[in-house]
Amino acid sequence: MRIVFMGTPDFSVPILDALVEAGHEIAAVYCQPPRPAGRGKKERPTPVHARAEELGLLVRHPVSLKSDEAQAEFAALKAEVAVVVAYGLLLPQAVLDAPIHGCLNIHASLLPRWRGAAPIHRAIMAGDVATGVCIMQMEAGLDTGPVLSRHELAIGPEETTGSLHDRLSALGAEAICDAVEALPGLVPEPQPDDGVTYAHKIDKAEARIDWSRPATEIDRQIRGLAPFPGAWCEMAGERVKLLGSRVVNDAGAAGAILRPLVIACGDGAVEITRLQRAGRQAMSTKEALRGFDLPVAMD
Repeated sequence: MRIVFMGTPDFSVPILDALVEAGHEIAAVYCQPPRPAGRGKKERPTPVHARAEELGLLVRHPVSLKSDEAQAEFAALKAEVAVVVAYGLLLPQAVLDAPIHGCLNIHASLLPRWRGAAPIHRAIMAGDVATGVCIMQMEAGLDTGPVLSRHELAIGPEETTGSLHDRLSALGAEAICDAVEALPGLVPEPQPDDGVTYAHKIDKAEARIDWSRPATEIDRQIRGLAPFPGAWCEMAGERVKLLGSRVVNDAGAAGAILRPLVIACGDGAVEITRLQRAGRQAMSTKEALRGFDLPVAMD
């Protein structure tokens, strides 16, 4: 098929690759504009932008699609379908209607659960045992369109947002290729009204750990915010990001380090498996604790 691809971050890149490898014609790639990054604040193209240029594809990065000119340029591509995944701009109705088969969105949740911006983070933080990918026919509402196919994936007991992100991206690539091949034979299924939840954007204020909370909640917070923005606490006067954890059968005063590196919570305890000290790379706890003198609670 002749496809317009619309995506921006790392999550979207394997999906673009899969469509190209499947032999589809990519009429154009839409993504967010380059942003200043690094010490020199030099403009850096987004991951999708960089990959599309490597593939020799036409790249467009308008700041908006609301103008008549932008909508006319999109319509002139004469796409059979648009594939949208983590693009970052709202699509006006004229854009949604332009492709013959409309716009298909790859959403990283089992809709209607976790509509919105941060479905992977929220699924882990809520303690969900499964999530997945839905291929959705887009409409004007926020992730409200009918679902063409859904694909479930179990969430592991020590899964982080980083690891789940990569698995869902691979699943989305497979799912959208199957969906495009099956068009127009797929039957849209309206989302039920029951079970709607919203995956609100992660606020950095959510990242600081309150050790008075139960261990199960803190474990989910650590894993759900890893690797970004990273749940954090202070250890020996140093701000440390905690990037991996598991719940363990132990107890003590909330916030006390019971042994390297098991920390007591309001109820239970968590063992930290991965962390990042200030100014250093993320590493295993064993590596990170070399030369890091932490006070351990006395029996």
